[in-house]
Amino acid sequence: MSSSGAAAGFGLLSASSWGGSDFVGGVGARRAPALLVVVSGHFVTLLALLALCRGMQVDLPGPAYLFYAALGGFEGSLALALFYRALAMGAMGLTAALTGLLTALVPVTYSVFHEGLPTPLAAIGLATGCVAIWLITHTPAAKGPATPPAALLLGALAGAGFGTQLILFKMASPGGVLWAMTSARAAGVLALLVFIAILPPKRPWRGFWITGILAGSLDTLGNLFYIQATRVGRLDVAALVCSLYPGGTILLAALVLRERPTRRQMAGIAMALAAVVLLSV
Repeated sequence: MSSSGAAAGFGLLSASSWGGSDFVGGVGARRAPALLVVVSGHFVTLLALLALCRGMQVDLPGPAYLFYAALGGFEGSLALALFYRALAMGAMGLTAALTGLLTALVPVTYSVFHEGLPTPLAAIGLATGCVAIWLITHTPAAKGPATPPAALLLGALAGAGFGTQLILFKMASPGGVLWAMTSARAAGVLALLVFIAILPPKRPWRGFWITGILAGSLDTLGNLFYIQATRVGRLDVAALVCSLYPGGTILLAALVLRERPTRRQMAGIAMALAAVVLLSV
């Protein structure tokens, strides 16, 4: 299998895991504050990763790799908090679409400058994937509140933060997958706890552990697959395919909750599959 095919394969596994994580977290957030669902899952998976690294006696990488991973985990968690805040400020469709698009475009742009231009076929796949992300995540609101400029700004900052996190995880990947994820989780838990201490969620503070642990486990698995994707192929391919994860969330919602996706979203999912095929060649 080519490096692009391997990167796309691991990226698809990552997108599936992240999509499942968002679905489970979304279900949990209906009964408890979303940040509590996230931080509980991050904390438990941090303990599991520490036990795994120690039990397998995985060699500790250099401090630079740990720093890149920790920085990615810290700023990525802050970006998540900003994203939740942006979604709570008004109509979600445009904000989510902007965030999703920037999550892919930031590492793709970085890759072009640092790894050179992709092949023409891969470039078509990247462009197709960007359009797919927009179609999947952007749901035009027929009625309801308009999206305020502050929400778009926070959404853009969140997308830039998510995209930067993907770059930092790529920079940390030569030091090993498990320790990179462990370092990122530790810093991410710290960032979320600081955010919760400053702006504590409203009660009830209960009913979030089970969904939090399941969502956190799937999110961690997605991160591990993503880091592996960056180790075997180009960053732009790995980041773009991983950023298609909202399609998985929508499909799970359709299968489990009987929430019918729109024609626009189905078209986006079809384009996402086409993008994966193009990037795998």
